[in-house]
Amino acid sequence: MDEVEVVVAHSERATLRVGDVFLKVDADQSRIDVEVEVMSLAPVPTPEVLWRKPPVLALAAVPGTTLGRLGGPSTGSPAAWGAAGAALRKLHDAPLPARIGGAGRNIVALTAELDDECERLVANGVLPADLVTRNRQVAEAALRPWTPAFTHGDLQIAHVFVDGGEVTGIIDWSEAGQGDALYDLATFTLGHEEHLDDVIAGYGTDVDLDVIQAWWSLRSLLIVRWLTEHGFDPFAPGCEVDVLRSRM
Repeated sequence: MDEVEVVVAHSERATLRVGDVFLKVDADQSRIDVEVEVMSLAPVPTPEVLWRKPPVLALAAVPGTTLGRLGGPSTGSPAAWGAAGAALRKLHDAPLPARIGGAGRNIVALTAELDDECERLVANGVLPADLVTRNRQVAEAALRPWTPAFTHGDLQIAHVFVDGGEVTGIIDWSEAGQGDALYDLATFTLGHEEHLDDVIAGYGTDVDLDVIQAWWSLRSLLIVRWLTEHGFDPFAPGCEVDVLRSRM
């Protein structure tokens, strides 16, 4: 019998792997609904839906390997990173889905959340004030009008699978919808800044590097406390706190 591997687990959701099947258990059924819907619309390789019985979604494993993980060494050739950039461009150019995704937060609401979170990080002694202040300044560049694109919304490096120079699958679509394309590019290269040029080369168009750097700071500031409270370690080498320190 195949062993059960816990891929990720916290109070909101869990993903298990049994052989070549991933079982996603989510307390919020709407996230599963979104995932199934947007995967059917995305013009890039996505996992096959095997069956669905709320609150569980069964997906087939995608072939290939990821390009690495946050806090770990990156793998893959420049061509593989470029292929990921090309897949992102294809996604961003696709017809818009109906819903607003995780990359499509209202600027006013996002600014208020960021300022509140920065205040908490300092008041609770999670991060030093100078680190928070500097990254809040950097993050300002992301708080601008943007043209809606079809975005993944949580495009961590571990969510993109490649084989050689080809993208074989992109997983975890629960945050997908209309959003800022540069948010996807920033999330994918978070902690792996050395591959940004390869990704942009594959993407095939100029992008505002200041905005990508701003999203690195903004995303990291917003998630540090959540990660700590849910059993993850943003202070591990190469992870979110190191991303924030790199902007000093």
